[in-house]
Amino acid sequence: MELFDLTIHELHDKLKKKEVSSVEATGAMLARIEATEARVNAFITVTATEALQAAAAADRRIAAGEMDILTGIPLALKDIFLTKGVKTTCGSKILADFIPPYDATSWLKLQERGAVLLGKLNQDEFAMGSSCEGSAYGATRNPWNLECIPGGSSGGSAAAIAARQATATLGTDTGGSIRQPASHCGCVGLKPTYGRVSRYGVIAYASSLDQVGPLTRDVTDAAIMLGAVAGHDPLDSTSVDRPVPDYTAGLRSDVKGMKIGLPKEYFIDGLDEDVKKALDLAIDAYRGLGAEFVELALPHTDYAVAAYYLIATAEASSNLARYDGVRFGHRTADAKGLADMYRQSRAEGFGAEVKRRIMLGTYALSSGYYDAYYLKAQKVRTLIMQDFLKAFEKVDVILTPVAPTPAFKIGEKTADPLQMYLSDIFTIPVNLAGTCAISVPAGMSRAGLPIGLQLIGKPFGEESIIRAAYAFEQASTWHQLQAEL
Repeated sequence: MELFDLTIHELHDKLKKKEVSSVEATGAMLARIEATEARVNAFITVTATEALQAAAAADRRIAAGEMDILTGIPLALKDIFLTKGVKTTCGSKILADFIPPYDATSWLKLQERGAVLLGKLNQDEFAMGSSCEGSAYGATRNPWNLECIPGGSSGGSAAAIAARQATATLGTDTGGSIRQPASHCGCVGLKPTYGRVSRYGVIAYASSLDQVGPLTRDVTDAAIMLGAVAGHDPLDSTSVDRPVPDYTAGLRSDVKGMKIGLPKEYFIDGLDEDVKKALDLAIDAYRGLGAEFVELALPHTDYAVAAYYLIATAEASSNLARYDGVRFGHRTADAKGLADMYRQSRAEGFGAEVKRRIMLGTYALSSGYYDAYYLKAQKVRTLIMQDFLKAFEKVDVILTPVAPTPAFKIGEKTADPLQMYLSDIFTIPVNLAGTCAISVPAGMSRAGLPIGLQLIGKPFGEESIIRAAYAFEQASTWHQLQAEL
């Protein structure tokens, strides 16, 4: 097994036993990036020099006996996280030359524990997309099939794990942007409860929906990463002040007596045959482990996509108003006055999907339409949240598909935005409800593409979904499969 194949906990053991140094592990990862990146395009920026310097510092820390589980571990971040002194583009031309003066809290926490930054990962522009085709820096390709999308918007974060270009990564999830690419790339992706992880220093898309989470090779690593970034942050007013449990303590394969809900609204006729088969086999596996299944109704599920695309675009319209060519970011070189400078800078800097969502959101918030659209969508959101809370009175976790199909071909849905939006039909309700969910590898399609299953937990119920995901992982071998690059 190569160094770039190791999980966090496997590499930690080798570093602890002095079988390998962080410089060697980081060098192996950088060589892997160099060997595969031309085909995958998972990175926007590779910080090779800085990574090797950080790895050398981590080795000194290990030698001094000041070791943490993340010390010397080479990680990468979605390019939505602010990184002091390192270019942060958010996949957009409008931030092509932006170098932040401070670090995002989540990256600062990893840095303080001795983690090594390999670079910044590709994404749909401003996290607005389901396929990672909407980046100003080119589409990311799925390592399992280079003609297919890796999912989005954290496509680079998932592709880097599948291509073994990073030991673990961080992404963000606004409507499924961690879980859906994790499913398509055969890795683990965890979306925590809203407020569990600080959003400070994360470039905003939709502030009431965005949440930071890990993409990893296995559930153990997801628990490690979540424990590292979770916790109250006074710099984020939406961060919740409650203790962070030891998520690795929930890593036990006993789910005997656990009640798992199956919502009828998620097992629909249009579900891909391979996805349905993988889910059926997963349900059988859980039964074999002693879990009990309960049929549920989440009656407002059908309204989730419509509510989401009103709320998210309205918040995006507000958040993206700051990119005006004045304070930071791209400014047009050819303006005929102030108003023209605003128009030209935004027209040149934003891509088509971002412009579409800004216009949708501006319309939804406009005078005379606010009550009819945005306010009504917020009321629907409350009903969806109540559906989940009611369901969790009967069950411990809910099991659903992550996406209706395996990864589709690059270019297949770009001409039809509505079809693209429907890719997130099973993930969006979790963000509207503000609760937690995890995607874990659960099968392969006949075309050789990964399929994930989604486990949804009650608010701040990350321990339950980690336990359920770990039990399934230990009873299967899907997470051990690797893309051949």
